[in-house]
Amino acid sequence: MAGEGTGTWAQMLAPQHRGAVAVLAGGTLMFAIDTYVTASLLPSAVAEIGGQAFYAWPTTLFLLAAVVASSLTSRVLATVPAARAYLVALAVFAAGALVGALAPSMAVFLLGRAVQGAGGGLLAGMGYALIRIALPRTLWTRGSALIAAMWGVALIVGPGLGGLLAAAGQWRWAFGALVVGSLVIGALVPVALHRARSDTSPGPFPLGSVLLVGAAAAVLSVAGLAGDVLVAGAGLLVALALLVGFVVHERRTRAAVLPRATFRRGSPLRWVYGLSAVLVGVSGLEAFVPLVGQQVAGLSPVLAGFLGVALGAGWVAGEMVSASAHRPRWRVLAGPGLLAGGTVLVAVTLVALDGPAATVLWAVGLVAGGLGIGTAWPHLAASAIGGAETGEGAPGDDAPDEGEADKASAAVTTVQMLAVSVGTALGGVGLALGGTDPLASARWLFAVFAVVAVVGALAARPAARGVPTRA
Repeated sequence: MAGEGTGTWAQMLAPQHRGAVAVLAGGTLMFAIDTYVTASLLPSAVAEIGGQAFYAWPTTLFLLAAVVASSLTSRVLATVPAARAYLVALAVFAAGALVGALAPSMAVFLLGRAVQGAGGGLLAGMGYALIRIALPRTLWTRGSALIAAMWGVALIVGPGLGGLLAAAGQWRWAFGALVVGSLVIGALVPVALHRARSDTSPGPFPLGSVLLVGAAAAVLSVAGLAGDVLVAGAGLLVALALLVGFVVHERRTRAAVLPRATFRRGSPLRWVYGLSAVLVGVSGLEAFVPLVGQQVAGLSPVLAGFLGVALGAGWVAGEMVSASAHRPRWRVLAGPGLLAGGTVLVAVTLVALDGPAATVLWAVGLVAGGLGIGTAWPHLAASAIGGAETGEGAPGDDAPDEGEADKASAAVTTVQMLAVSVGTALGGVGLALGGTDPLASARWLFAVFAVVAVVGALAARPAARGVPTRA
């Protein structure tokens, strides 16, 4: 890996790659826009179809279905050609969106969200898989940065589209737009992915792992909704036990979700996945930033919304810049430190300052934290994708293990989604620790995430060993 060099954005758009890149970008954009557009239009949807008591469940069911589906990506790709698998994912996603657009009640709407989550999870999982099977290794970090760029586009398009349609009383058309977008991307797939192949055997079905992952995701989603610290804390403990059980099961079974290289003695791959989970988990605090901005700083919903995307914007910017780096190991070491510094800055500001100056420092800290995630993420993702292709998971070991490569690609998304669930639940616990005082809740929220970020910075060195010294 060290001597292959780093590809350019021009190479990403070369004739032999542009079709796969367009499909990769489009599928990721559909999943990302859905994530943001639903949050912005949900109040209007609930006002029309009812179901106020189930307000949080459209997101919960979507995330649960996405986590389970993403963990099955490697088996789907090993069973059917990449083009057909991607068409199935788009069809399921579009079907769920269509149900949501036509839903006469909350029960039907929830069914649509679950179906859409299953399709979205497959799209997200196959995004990283397509990077491996449709692009040369020199373009893997660029491919990861492209995925981040689509999330950046969704940060703008999703809330804007949902807000405008909701204000016009036409929220259903947001889901209709996702159906149309899926059809457009689907029309490109047969030509764009006709050469993409995953030459692996399906292997045994990972039923035990999928059940454990699904149970953990369900518990974490519910725990993140709890307003009571004891309930949220108990949910975290139960979910942690399930995740420990998942790791133990993965070490012992042949029907695994994670590649075997993860558990080989001396392999840095476990640290790569672990640090990835910490970085993404800390990003879960952005879901609470608009609430803190309104309750503590007195910001308008619009300004609080912009503050809420500060971390995501920093992530996208950091990843686009870092994807061109020729010293990826240094980036993996520096990124978690920058995330920890930004998170600590916000936590300290909440204790020491107030007023406009404090709000500015919050924004600076959030952007810095996002830059830290984006600086490290593309190299961690590329190392995870390629880690299973080496016999011992160590840099420089070129013994191929192609049968595990799809698992490594899909596991990036599975770990990412589980980490978001953990981060959301952790944020719920932080808010609960502050009781009914918004300022105390905000202080606890960022203090908890600051501790996690600092732990991630301290654990960056062993993960960096799994990244080549030079791209």
